[in-house]
Amino acid sequence: MTFNRGSRIDSGKVSKRGRNAAIGGGSAVVVVGLVLLSQLVGVDLSGFAGLLGGGGGGQSSQSEEALDCRTGEDANENVECLMVGAATSLDVYWAEEAPKLGLSYRSPTDFVLFPQSTGTGCGQASSATGPFYCPSDETIYLDTSFFDELRSRFGASGGTLSEMYVVAHEWGHHIQQLSGVLGSIDHSDTGPDSDSVRTELQADCFAGAWVGAASTIEDENGVVFLEPVTQAQIADALSAASAIGDDRIQAQSGSVNPESWTHGSSESRQRWFETGLASGAGACDTFAVAGSEL
Repeated sequence: MTFNRGSRIDSGKVSKRGRNAAIGGGSAVVVVGLVLLSQLVGVDLSGFAGLLGGGGGGQSSQSEEALDCRTGEDANENVECLMVGAATSLDVYWAEEAPKLGLSYRSPTDFVLFPQSTGTGCGQASSATGPFYCPSDETIYLDTSFFDELRSRFGASGGTLSEMYVVAHEWGHHIQQLSGVLGSIDHSDTGPDSDSVRTELQADCFAGAWVGAASTIEDENGVVFLEPVTQAQIADALSAASAIGDDRIQAQSGSVNPESWTHGSSESRQRWFETGLASGAGACDTFAVAGSEL
């Protein structure tokens, strides 16, 4: 998607950490978002998601770098400013949409861009973890090098909407935190109709809902943040959703085991994104449908 050049975005929505060493806390890493670590190391680590709210969040000695992102023009020219633009738009959208779902909205505590590794409220995280939302500190963590990995390793087509889809998906996990979903489901459950998969598909649907409304969301001056989405841009987002489906990732290693799925098939991830896109956030109750409908 393309930002209107004169729209105002808020650098305060995103933090950037430098490359200094980070010191982790005592709890295990909780990856609720696009967890890729299991596939990268060949070990199923999804059970660690059950350690939500563990004691002793991570502490980081990394320096904070200021982001100078002020307008939509900046967002169109720089991936870090694109993250700022996405965060600004998403925050405005959910401040209005969450009450319609019966939720009292508050922004994520932070949205942290980091290189290589960082301490988090859920423990130490590295670039290999992939983008994720930590419920303990209600913060989104992302290394923008993931977008290159999404294209080169997982075969997504790329594009700005595919990158903003990742952010919108993680923001969807924050909405689940506010609704109590993340604290109530069985995170150790796996399989095509498991709680874990339903959680991820709902976040995909929430991402689609934001995309469907994005070209109507206005900044503080009444200027629309984003130009109307094109079919080519939607195809890029669907390509990203497909690339990180459990079946497609497992197929790269030669064996697909649906009973181990934690995020859903490529087809399901695309379909729930499209459901949100067409029908809005109110249509995203993946916990209310039969397993055969996921």
